[in-house]
Amino acid sequence: MNRIDQYRRKFLGTASAAIAGIGIAPGILLQATNAASTNQGVSDTQRWGLLIDTNRCEPGCDACVRACNQENGLRSINGPETDAQWIRKVSLKHRKNGHVLNLPVMCQHCAQAPCVDVCPTGASFRRADGIVLVDKHICIGCRYCMLACPYKARSFIHETLSDQLPHAPRGKGTVESCTLCVHKIDRGDNTTACVEACPNGAMLFGDLNDPDSVISKQIKSLGSQQLRRKLDLDTGVRYQGIPV
Repeated sequence: MNRIDQYRRKFLGTASAAIAGIGIAPGILLQATNAASTNQGVSDTQRWGLLIDTNRCEPGCDACVRACNQENGLRSINGPETDAQWIRKVSLKHRKNGHVLNLPVMCQHCAQAPCVDVCPTGASFRRADGIVLVDKHICIGCRYCMLACPYKARSFIHETLSDQLPHAPRGKGTVESCTLCVHKIDRGDNTTACVEACPNGAMLFGDLNDPDSVISKQIKSLGSQQLRRKLDLDTGVRYQGIPV
């Protein structure tokens, strides 16, 4: 039995009890959208990912969060905070020397994604190019994926939404997370909103499969770390400056 099978068995054993207290949404309220869980036009030749230099990520800076909210139509419903956060800023403090790191955390777009593994309908899926998405048309709101995600990177939509953006369909009773700006990738922008907005050049987007890409050369030269690397999920988001 491999590690992901062990993870699945352990998760399902605990989630079966937890899910008893979670109501399944009776329906999905979505505006017309082009979203579909299809790999049409997508190849495993590329694997898109992010490289984040924590040494350049400034405390108090939330440019990436604001850019993500604007790009994907995330806005406040019941208070000053947005109804969902696809990116959040996290502070990590080294236990021994007290050094504090600031870094953005989002869906890590795992090659062995627990959210995909536990989804009962196939709504959570991984494209051939490595991007992990949610098909809102078949998401039943069970929230298994939220329980399975080791990074707490998914949000559940409780409210009826309006004024959605065509490229970022969202619906009451469904789960959502960072899409790695898939709409920008598919139209050939070769970047994400968070990368464009970062004032300190702390974030880099690119093809992890291409040894000649800037991101691959940077990882080869300076190395990188994965959050919760012992889970062996092979994340598409990598970090630099985190102590091993």
